[in-house]
Amino acid sequence: MKKAAEIFSEFLEGKSLKLTPERATVLEEISMLRRHFDIEGFYVSLKNKGLKVSRASIYRTIPLLVESGLLEEIKTMDRHTYYEYTFGRAHHDHMICLSCGKVIEFYSPKLEKIQDEVCKKEGFSGARHLLEIQGYCNSCGTP
Repeated sequence: MKKAAEIFSEFLEGKSLKLTPERATVLEEISMLRRHFDIEGFYVSLKNKGLKVSRASIYRTIPLLVESGLLEEIKTMDRHTYYEYTFGRAHHDHMICLSCGKVIEFYSPKLEKIQDEVCKKEGFSGARHLLEIQGYCNSCGTP
C-alpha cells in the first residue's frame, strides 16, 4: 500500500508541481491530527511548535490535499470550513451542532445501503459522498 507522501507526490507531479519541504511538513503534521481542524488553528499550532511554514503555503497546500483525496473538507452552515485527514481511515459521516460547532462522527450501514440503492436506481455511479446532519447536540439542546 502506498504511503500518503507517495500519493501526494504523484498527485503533485501530475499537476507539474513538486513536493516541497513546506508541503511535506504540512502533510506530515496533518497526518498526525486525529481531529477536525481549520486552517488558522492549524497555522497557529505549527507556529507554536516552531515549524517554519508560511500561512500562504498552508492555504495553497490544503486545497491540493483535498483534491488528492487525502483530506476531506467539511463546510458548516455558517460557512466555516473544517478539514479532516481521511487517508487510511474508514468512511464516516458527520453531525454538526449549530450552537457550539461540535462535530460528531458516525457510520450507518443502513444509510450507506440506501445511498447505493438510490445510485443504482438512477443509473449513477457514485464515487464518494459527504453527509452532514446539522442540528443541536445534547449539551446545547433545542433552540
